[in-house]
Amino acid sequence: MRLLVFGSNGQLGHDLMEQSQARGWGPSGADLPACDITRAESIDHAFAGAGAIDAVINAAAYTAVDAAESNADTAFAVNRDAVILLAQACARRGVPLVHVSTDYVFDGLKTSPYLPDDRVNPQGVYGRSKAEGEAALRRHWERHIIVRTSWLFGVHGPNFVKTMLRLGKERDTLRVVDDQVGCPTYSGDLAAALLAIAAQVADRKEAWGTYHFCNDVPVTWYAFTRRILALARPYERFRASEIVPILTAHYPLPAPRPPFSVLDCSSLEQRFGIVRRDWEAALKEMLSALYAR
Repeated sequence: MRLLVFGSNGQLGHDLMEQSQARGWGPSGADLPACDITRAESIDHAFAGAGAIDAVINAAAYTAVDAAESNADTAFAVNRDAVILLAQACARRGVPLVHVSTDYVFDGLKTSPYLPDDRVNPQGVYGRSKAEGEAALRRHWERHIIVRTSWLFGVHGPNFVKTMLRLGKERDTLRVVDDQVGCPTYSGDLAAALLAIAAQVADRKEAWGTYHFCNDVPVTWYAFTRRILALARPYERFRASEIVPILTAHYPLPAPRPPFSVLDCSSLEQRFGIVRRDWEAALKEMLSALYAR
């Protein structure tokens, strides 16, 4: 299996590269500064360096949700326009493209898990840029898989888990939003799912379209934080002695958050034979790996 990963230096990209190498695939990675996916010639250079490949995974994205509100041009350049360039590059070569998207394409007003074919209605710049990137991919290259995910955390790069671990050491009290519900997703588990999908589509087991992947069991950010610190206490001491639940309205941010963004992953599980685990088991694995570094 010959794989080309865009965004290979990111949180998810690291796991994709490590796991595909462990499988003996010998993946090629492309990321800044060597590869700028907003430039067609840079994408072509990455393909040339990778040689003959069986599938492409795009894990590159502008994910600074709040910064996107004041940097819309950059967000759309990476999350929409670059996806067009990638789709066109894959189409010219006849290579399937597996693309990662987000729960932010939804408005969060639903009260049951979002299905892949539910209507998108993003509320902020980040969500709009990702939704338009999805639509662009559908227009420009039919041999694609879009995988939406949510609340990503992992060993590499910044994320909510690492932020809470840091704040737990710096503050006596943590105030965490308790009226947003979603499913945390371990980047290692998402990477494994994406690699399984890439292997199947490269083997002509085609199932083009949009799917969802997240770890199981919905939770609020507040409840998630309580488990993060509880599970990390065997590894280090925390200053925080109190975790206080608050409303989103009491913690205003530039970009709106979907109040409910639980994703229905049943179609992905059935089509690709992928078994999800609950986020707490994944969190335990992530913490063990993080503190072993």
